[in-house]
Amino acid sequence: MGLMRGLAVGAAIATAVTGAVVLVRRASLRWGASDDEVGMAAPGDHLLPRPDLQATRAISIDATPAEVWPWIAQLGQNRGGLYSYDWLENLVGVDIRTADRIVPELRVHAVGDVVNLAPEVALSVAALEEDRHLVLRGAVALDGTGSGAPYDFTWAFVLVPRPDGSTRLVVRERYAYLTSWAGAMVEPIEMVSFLMTARMLRGIRDRAERAASQPTT
Repeated sequence: MGLMRGLAVGAAIATAVTGAVVLVRRASLRWGASDDEVGMAAPGDHLLPRPDLQATRAISIDATPAEVWPWIAQLGQNRGGLYSYDWLENLVGVDIRTADRIVPELRVHAVGDVVNLAPEVALSVAALEEDRHLVLRGAVALDGTGSGAPYDFTWAFVLVPRPDGSTRLVVRERYAYLTSWAGAMVEPIEMVSFLMTARMLRGIRDRAERAASQPTT
């Protein structure tokens, strides 16, 4: 009886832990996003029409799309930073410094422009429309570079205007697996991406709202 009870308790604990992991993962893939935002068609979706994994995350920003856009347009390790945990990224040698001001010279301007995640890892601009959206494409290989990755990846930043003049910033990640084992690499990356993206969205929001609240001269 003691053994049976122990097995039953163990099974119950395992089931509870598995359920908690599933719920956390599901929540992480749609952090801050409404049902409509999760289901909407976003710029760049056509590049990977049948993704193996998709995450849609969002945040409200008390600033207009035109006031938020410059912060999006200077994303990148080689530009204005990623508005996330610089200290953590620098522990692994990313050498990133996030800007607290708009630097026009750092902005992307056209399809094909390069946006670095790290010195040797670059995404390319696949689509952009000023004040509306920026779509990046690329991937990271096992050796930490962008060459020979086992998956394809798109990263869309979509600015949705609201009637009160504020903005919903919706960020969508899409992964298409190119090998049978790509999922084993992408899943851990995606959990880290969730933590970094949530911080990035808050970083963009805080900077845009602070800049928008300053009086113009």
